[in-house]
Amino acid sequence: MKTIHRFEAQAEPGAEIPPGPSVVGVDTSLTATGLASSEGWCRVIGYEDKKNPITKMPHAERLFHMRRVLDAVTDAIGRPDLAVIETAALSRAGGGAHERGWLWWRVYERLTDAGIPIGFLTPNHRILYATGKGTGQKTAVVDGVARRWPQWQTGGNDNAADAVTLMAAGRDWLLAPIAEVPKTHRAAIDKATWPEVQG
Repeated sequence: MKTIHRFEAQAEPGAEIPPGPSVVGVDTSLTATGLASSEGWCRVIGYEDKKNPITKMPHAERLFHMRRVLDAVTDAIGRPDLAVIETAALSRAGGGAHERGWLWWRVYERLTDAGIPIGFLTPNHRILYATGKGTGQKTAVVDGVARRWPQWQTGGNDNAADAVTLMAAGRDWLLAPIAEVPKTHRAAIDKATWPEVQG
């Protein structure tokens, strides 16, 4: 079993991290959940044994490993003022939709049980906030994050970049943006789903 921090980075020394509410962006995946905090860190957590994928395991063993991923992800999220999650793309190709859905709902359940407010962006809303367009390649989001929020060190990892985008959108919704974005980008804020109470 290998549930690991596949990628972890703090903001570079001296990088300006704007003060404000604590927000964590969450892009769930059994193999590479992207997380980013408004405090300056990025992480990618997941199950990495490609020779023995979770979706091919007997059910009891599968559940054991899925729970390990869940625990690692929710421990890393902590207790922010707001979590922003990308809505599940269960129609995505590649198999494992059943397992991906389980992880998404369990992360949501734990955040809700902890009383953490949650915002939701669809994949298209996330891309819009990062790039100004509702569709695009993963590299476009990575490039957009590197230009607009360079304090967050993603190492070019698209899962980390997705999480940074979600986090930044949450801070923007809380009226404490990490950086100003054009109106075309900020249209994603109006399209997203947010908690009833703001701030």
